[in-house]
Amino acid sequence: MHALITLSHGSRHDSAQRGVERLTAAAAITLGVEAVDAHLEFNAPDLTGATRAAAEAGYTAAVVVPLLFTRAFHATKDVPAAFAAAREATGVDLVLADGLGQGADIVEVLARRVLLDAPSDASVILYPVGTSNQEAATKTEALGQALSQASGREVTVVPATGVGDRVGNPGIENAARERERMHLLPLFVTDGLLLDRATRALGRIQDATGAMFTHSAPLITDLSDIVAARYRAAVTQGVLT
Repeated sequence: MHALITLSHGSRHDSAQRGVERLTAAAAITLGVEAVDAHLEFNAPDLTGATRAAAEAGYTAAVVVPLLFTRAFHATKDVPAAFAAAREATGVDLVLADGLGQGADIVEVLARRVLLDAPSDASVILYPVGTSNQEAATKTEALGQALSQASGREVTVVPATGVGDRVGNPGIENAARERERMHLLPLFVTDGLLLDRATRALGRIQDATGAMFTHSAPLITDLSDIVAARYRAAVTQGVLT
């Protein structure tokens, strides 16, 4: 049996790690295994520390599920480096699973949030962290289009950072002009400073544009079944990296 290790980017936000812990615990209950949360930066433990904790719990193997929506710098550079370091330092048989990604299962989670949270006449702003990687940004635009088809709503992608015609709070304000109702839907695993920056500005943006705003919370435990699915696929396929 493999332990589950989730690997987040990490955040300076006071509540971010608690959200990752909740997600990790929910996925572990589904899988019936022990689980530890790990982080690339800002929070502890790192992946080596989390792998040691799994070993101390009696596990000789573990699946690492990156809590990342895109295959940009963190997924292609930071995660492999942390994975190699943890495997070398601990001797635990680690399997690197696919990250969260932006596939049909993520679209389903987001569409369910729209149905539950957004007023029926509201257009949706999909709000990811963002990336400077143009290919990854293009895939997020495609995610917005898929969400629009699944939810029957107009969806505009406004990343918090990175590339695009609309970025950050100015991008949210631009998207809200000439619309009566808008709903901000975060593509965030957990709380974050960038998300706080957006939600705290919604009152001002509402006054500036006349659009009425609502917003969802980060996804947190809505992602637990997806994390469990990534774990199962990695174990079944025996993908060793």
